[in-house]
Amino acid sequence: MLVDLSSLQALVGIYLLPLFRISAMLMAMPIIGTRLVAVRVRLSLALAITVLLAPILPEPPVYDPFSLGTWFVVAREILIGAFIGFTLQLLLEVFIIGGQMISNQMGLGFASMTDPANGTSVVVLSQFYLILVMLLFMLMNGHLVMIEIITESFYVLPVGQSTIASDSLWHLVLQGGWMLAAGTLIALPAVTALLVVNFAFGVMTKAAPQLNIFAIGFPFTMLFGILIVYLSLSGFVGQYDEFARYVLDLIGSYLRA
Repeated sequence: MLVDLSSLQALVGIYLLPLFRISAMLMAMPIIGTRLVAVRVRLSLALAITVLLAPILPEPPVYDPFSLGTWFVVAREILIGAFIGFTLQLLLEVFIIGGQMISNQMGLGFASMTDPANGTSVVVLSQFYLILVMLLFMLMNGHLVMIEIITESFYVLPVGQSTIASDSLWHLVLQGGWMLAAGTLIALPAVTALLVVNFAFGVMTKAAPQLNIFAIGFPFTMLFGILIVYLSLSGFVGQYDEFARYVLDLIGSYLRA
């Protein structure tokens, strides 16, 4: 059986190179890129998306599959896909940081559990926020939005012809400051209310030194913190929507840059 080398070179540009970009995004993005989804499932999903998108994507240049330059093109495609998926991870980290701040203030900072998605140890409240964010992400078709973004990236950044600007990479590093600020914004109402409670207990201790403030204050602060978290859930969807819009606009600005 003879293999037409020109047909093989065309298939590399049409299917294989887009597959690297799509696979890298699925491996780095939340939910789908976590340990909860098997690698075979992610690879099968990447293959399915590539087969569906390949006919509508711009026609890429013809590359020699055995040349060194093709490997540099593959590296660029992996960088673009991983960059898009990693930027979306900022959305989850914001709520993890906010839950960590609230937990430390209410006395639940020691109550940690292993996150099955990332394999790291996080506090219980952060895990609760993380589950809510994942549910909202799937409920609001966030996975479909990411497929739309990766599709548009092939038009903005054609295969093998352009890559993410270096300024965008540095700007993504600086987004760590926004991540901390957004996490503080989530935790600020609860932390402020718990600070008032702790201040009140300090006044009580000063007025009545014989009162065992540690035996009374610790469980009361924890219960009051749980109540504050329950009351703050009414604005959780609005916070998620605002932060999700910011992150998606950020990905769009990186692609346009």
